[in-house]
Amino acid sequence: MVLTGLPAAQAAPSATAVISEVYGGGGNSGATLTHDFVELANAGAAPFDVSGLSVQYLSGSPSPTSRWGVTPLTGAIAPGKTYLVQQAAGTGGTAALPAPDATGGLALSATSGTVALVQGTAPLTCLNAADCAAEGRIVDLVGFGSAVVREGSGPATGASNTASVARAANLADTDDNAADLKAGTPSPVNAAGQTSGGGGPEEPEEPTEPGPVRIHDIQGTTRVSPLKGQKVTAVPGIVTGVRTTGSKGFWIQDTAPDADARTSEGLFVYTGSGPLTVKAGDSVLVSGTVAEYAANANVQSLTQIGSPTTTVLSSGNPLPEAVVLDPSSVPAKYVPAPGGSIDGLPLEPTVYALDFYESVEGVRARISDARVVGPTTPYKEVWVTSKPAENPTVRGGTRYGYDTPNTGRIKVMSLDETGAPIPAANVGDVLSGTTEGPVDYASFGGYSLQATTLGAHVDKGLEREVTRKQKSKELAVATYNVENLDALDEQGKFDRLAQGVAVNLASPDIVTLEEIQDDNGATDDGTVTSEATLKRFTDAIVAAGGPRYSWRYIAPADKQDGGEPGGNIRLAYLFNPERVSFVDRAGGDASTPVSVVKTRKGPQLSASPGRINPASPAWADSRKPLVGEFTFRGRSVFLVANHFGSKGGDEPLHGRNQEPTRSSETKRHQQAAEVNAFVRELQAADKKARVVVLGDINDFEFSKTVEVLSGGGTVLTPLIATLPEAERYSYVFDGNSQTLDHILTSPGIRSYDYDVVHINAEFADQASDHDPQIVRVDVTDRGLPSLRELLALLADLIREWRDR
Repeated sequence: MVLTGLPAAQAAPSATAVISEVYGGGGNSGATLTHDFVELANAGAAPFDVSGLSVQYLSGSPSPTSRWGVTPLTGAIAPGKTYLVQQAAGTGGTAALPAPDATGGLALSATSGTVALVQGTAPLTCLNAADCAAEGRIVDLVGFGSAVVREGSGPATGASNTASVARAANLADTDDNAADLKAGTPSPVNAAGQTSGGGGPEEPEEPTEPGPVRIHDIQGTTRVSPLKGQKVTAVPGIVTGVRTTGSKGFWIQDTAPDADARTSEGLFVYTGSGPLTVKAGDSVLVSGTVAEYAANANVQSLTQIGSPTTTVLSSGNPLPEAVVLDPSSVPAKYVPAPGGSIDGLPLEPTVYALDFYESVEGVRARISDARVVGPTTPYKEVWVTSKPAENPTVRGGTRYGYDTPNTGRIKVMSLDETGAPIPAANVGDVLSGTTEGPVDYASFGGYSLQATTLGAHVDKGLEREVTRKQKSKELAVATYNVENLDALDEQGKFDRLAQGVAVNLASPDIVTLEEIQDDNGATDDGTVTSEATLKRFTDAIVAAGGPRYSWRYIAPADKQDGGEPGGNIRLAYLFNPERVSFVDRAGGDASTPVSVVKTRKGPQLSASPGRINPASPAWADSRKPLVGEFTFRGRSVFLVANHFGSKGGDEPLHGRNQEPTRSSETKRHQQAAEVNAFVRELQAADKKARVVVLGDINDFEFSKTVEVLSGGGTVLTPLIATLPEAERYSYVFDGNSQTLDHILTSPGIRSYDYDVVHINAEFADQASDHDPQIVRVDVTDRGLPSLRELLALLADLIREWRDR
């Protein structure tokens, strides 16, 4: 790589926050300090909010596989003050840093690297100066040593085990690292003005009386504090909960509320890596900086006090009475929808559910006898509802619709100081009695109850369904998303999935599989075959009592079909050769489109298996549909297996912008149009063609995607719509039961029996996050028969007579 002549990566010279010092020698040989650090400073005249920003680090000579490391920030930098970000420790050194304002684990090089202050927490992707110069999220950037990515004429020089690079006292930023930063003795200073020697401004006397600002003044009447970025002193409250892991801190609540229902009386105090010296029931005075923390631009923010100092006045005080969550307190409407950000809208807590939850952000809340509507996750979270009668499913969940987002849903996480964990709860179970704690907001899931008291888990005995066995004349076709299955997975995963096929699905004649990976999974070495994966799976099905399935698939081109990096995800058919025949026709590969060939015997595929228009932009970085031609009891049946583009990138239901933008839909609409056009080709060749379109469509039955795919029901019938509304789901997300998986049939299939088999999505213990579906088709029933069909029917009758 030629390093000379590279353009500088220049952020606009900052009049506010800059990177004022960088040190990567912490704990190295000869070092005094034990940790690496990055110091920020505010060169402006107003507080600079760093909530939602990050400090990121890249090696001095990045390779194509190098990645930026990220440390999220919170709080604000006062004018003329600094903000200390502690990074990794070495094995040496004798002096600790002053109490950091943020803590990461990035191991900086002592001599060469690049540090950036970045808007947001998503890692930068630029690996050279030119690309980083075009990156609009960079607030400031410092390259030191021989760093490829730097500002101006060159990187800052002189960094070592014993020397940092730092700006002059006036914080001049000319966007030239070599000129702006000089080497010297490391001198970290935190927001409190403390140095590594414990020095700094004289500590003020601890307050004994409340200051002028109360919690409701901080929270205000909208979602964003009117005091954002400002210092507040001696804010009074009773500690109602303490979080000792993750985003550490505690909640306080005022016992003297105002009369405005819009202003919350609770607040989170973010302590970061600082000590937690309080407990529930303590009466405290808190000083610090008001901040709004949001993980990204699409979610709402959490109002909090950062960089706090806390005075405990007394302990053992009674906790404020909890707000009751029930149908009478939580409004039926979900959220105002102005067509953009709701941050500045005055709250209407008696009208909208999200406004109500925001008006009690940080406040103790209580829910009684809460029914579980989303099973316990691997992160020890469980979704419950305060409204048992709200859009219930047949098995105890809450069914989602665009106009029915289910306002009673709330996530429960445990803050139980006795150590009682969230139980492994299934949909329909109950947390009997009282569950209570402070109301929190997080980017994943939105509003939650941080439970200090957890109701007793009552197991309601939800059972995994078993569908009926197909009759001899029925062709049973199923679809199952097996969640990134590869040959290196543990045997237990294969066994669980195999049990689902052999027992719960009653050994269908054909199973279309989504999320089959290549034979070494996420290992990115060019492997694209799935033979070992499918061999292990079909062996496990036999061991579970199922038939010996054969399989067909088309290996994708390496790294072209999306999914987990290196996994080369694809679709595959399993079929029981004792019951159904696969019609093999050569010519199908990753890039060749399949077409319909009209013959005297009816339509045929030009290649079987084949892929639908794989070069279309609709399938870029996405799974291409797999088309297969089968023969059952002398009749041709065409299957189209699908795994449409994911919902990644859509704004969350609980987010800042309302209604949320569902940007991922555009690609799925294009994909649906491609499949619809192919099905119409089959029907043009034979209007009675038997076609089954199935798989993970990644969209709801009421979505435009399904409308386009089905031609509004004229080309294909979405079978999920034939079920009662309370049964239309195959997936549970954030406590909402919904349908992402589908089976659709052409008019040539007149007689069918359809079933969603609930074995995963509602359970804490899952083999996959999707439930499979099955349709049993009577291929002999499609109206008045042709001569060819009469002969096939006669053959059926002879076969059945012989079977007797």
